[in-house]
Amino acid sequence: MLSRLGALLQEAVGAWEPSIDLLEAFVEHWKGITQYYIESTDEDTPAKKTDIPWRLRQMLDILVYEERQQAAGEAGPCLEYLLQHKILETLCTLGKAEYPPGMRQQVFQFFSKVLAQVQHPLLHYLSVHRPVQKLLRLGGTVPGSLTEKEEVQFTTVLCSKIQQDPALLTYILEGKKTVARKKVSREPPALPGEMASLKDKDQPPSKTSDTVSCGAGVLTPQLPADTEEPDGGIGENNLITSLIGLCKSKKGRVALKAQENLLLLVSVASQAAATYLVQSSPCCPAIVKHLCQLYQSMPTFLDPADIATLEGISWRLPSAPFDEASFPGKEALAAFLGWFDYCDHLIMEAHTVVADALAKAVAEKLLVETLQPQLLHVSEQSLLTATALLTALLRQLRSPALLQEAVTFLLGMEQQPAALEDPCTLCVHLIRHCDHLSDEISIATLRLFEELLQKPHEQIVRSLILCHLEGRLYVVRGAPEPESYEDTLDLEEDPYFTDGLDTGFQPTIKPTPAPATNLDGKTAVTEIVNSFLCLVPEEAKTSAFLEETGYDTYVHDAYGLFQECSSRVAPWGWPKALTPLDPHEPERPFFEGHFFRMLFDRMSRILEQPYSLNLQVTSVLSRLALFPHPLIHEYLLDPYINLAPGCRSLFSVLVRVIGDLMQRIQRVPQFPGKLLLVRKQLMGQVPGEQLDHQTLLQGVVVLEEFCKELAAIAFVQFPPQGPPLCLSPPPEGHV
Repeated sequence: MLSRLGALLQEAVGAWEPSIDLLEAFVEHWKGITQYYIESTDEDTPAKKTDIPWRLRQMLDILVYEERQQAAGEAGPCLEYLLQHKILETLCTLGKAEYPPGMRQQVFQFFSKVLAQVQHPLLHYLSVHRPVQKLLRLGGTVPGSLTEKEEVQFTTVLCSKIQQDPALLTYILEGKKTVARKKVSREPPALPGEMASLKDKDQPPSKTSDTVSCGAGVLTPQLPADTEEPDGGIGENNLITSLIGLCKSKKGRVALKAQENLLLLVSVASQAAATYLVQSSPCCPAIVKHLCQLYQSMPTFLDPADIATLEGISWRLPSAPFDEASFPGKEALAAFLGWFDYCDHLIMEAHTVVADALAKAVAEKLLVETLQPQLLHVSEQSLLTATALLTALLRQLRSPALLQEAVTFLLGMEQQPAALEDPCTLCVHLIRHCDHLSDEISIATLRLFEELLQKPHEQIVRSLILCHLEGRLYVVRGAPEPESYEDTLDLEEDPYFTDGLDTGFQPTIKPTPAPATNLDGKTAVTEIVNSFLCLVPEEAKTSAFLEETGYDTYVHDAYGLFQECSSRVAPWGWPKALTPLDPHEPERPFFEGHFFRMLFDRMSRILEQPYSLNLQVTSVLSRLALFPHPLIHEYLLDPYINLAPGCRSLFSVLVRVIGDLMQRIQRVPQFPGKLLLVRKQLMGQVPGEQLDHQTLLQGVVVLEEFCKELAAIAFVQFPPQGPPLCLSPPPEGHV
């Protein structure tokens, strides 16, 4: 009963409510806007103080309300009127004139709201996407524009529409070609599709139409001439360039929103749209051009230590206020690294077609054309800055496509073993820089390679290391391989001094995970670990006098690093065991490769080099030793390898260093006391003071710690068989 009474009351209210002609109201509001331009003479009154914003809101509300009353997919008479009479085109012209002041802001807001709130597809129509293109050319050209907020809202709507319907991309980015075609005919365009069938429906009264048309005709001469665009190509300013311009905004929120919009645009799912974005738009060139501009805006020299302080800059996080007193160029450096991080993120999220094209563009314009000349420059300052910046870029790099381009840039396409007389590629140049006369350049380049070795790309390890070790040419041929260490160990002979000499020691068999007694595996690891721990003579050891410097601390660190490295290389399908040698295979000359040769040469001079350089050399070697590949393990961590004549391994290099150390110790008075003092200085326990033979003493400290680190790495790679790995091993020198 109550429901029937409510229905009757509703019908009564509806009967009393005067009917509103939506089209007449819509036309009346548009007439009011055009009338303002005919009658107004005040050029200083801002648009927001006129009735124009109110009338635009009323027109929008009418369009939205009318659409709700229509059947799905049908356009109402008001929308038809908007399209037929090119209202958006006229509004775009008014916005370009910026009369009254602030009109452009009102036009951006109206366009954004119409495209966002009207559900009927609009951007396919010429009378919509042409003014949209013109409006895009009005924005994004001047940094710090008063309409940045409205412009970024407008681009947000457009990118959302393109994400929903990638076919719209061609309409939005068509640029000047569309306008050029209009020169052929000045007649109003016919409505395509369903709008053509509606052109005779619900036409406004002829008097109203004539009045509005007349008003528009009177209005036109008072405004700047409609844009007459020349033929040829993409418009100078379109959605892409507008977004790039907004990304440069000093307003953090505007720049961030513009970057998110560009990210949305390049992640279109359509293959055709992605191809169009690459081939027919300035997308990739514009993004990379801004990256190179930011690079050029930095000072020509930056301290590598200053560059390292900005590690981890993200494009999403607003930069903290910069203190110019910290170091010159900090803000420019942060802007460059932030945009590079954004490019890397774009490549990760973009469609494959766009990602590959953008990665190639970054490699060509930034790496090859900009960075490479500086990496080969004779100026040490340019070389140092470029190397440190390249290291910072590698540290931030995450996308597989850009990583592939960076690896190709640094190492080349070839993965074959290098020869000693090979031409000087960029990789060879960089390796030579690791042994530069300038210690700063050597350290910076070693850091570059250490960063490169941590990237998840197999070609890095294969090009620098594995391609030279394959075939095990460093092992002497013609002798059977033993079954266990007991078969090879002769206590009357010293296995440490076998560098290139035929002493009868045989290459070792690595412990395998499936023995019955577990004796061989345990013995192998025990011998390897003890060999490294006992390598440095007792008179050159000082860690026993201090706490928390034992071998066990390195085991904890090595275990975490080894797990991380193993998970990174797991997809590469590396073998678990060595390939047995063919005793009948003829011996061939072995070249360790430029990279190993440089590292071993540096390691052989550890007693003569600065402390910071020694730390970096041993850090790179430790990174290499962590790789769970049997060839790397044998070459770097096997003390009992039977080296072929003229070959050397890491252990043989260390043995020769120890031999040199034993001779030098005799020439240093009070060696144990001075060595302990230097260790305490390095640990910050006593004030630093200059001592005689300080470089030698610091080198001995690094040598002792490096041997403990190698022992720990060997232990975590092949722990003794039995219970899971225990991270609290027995005292130093035992397993």
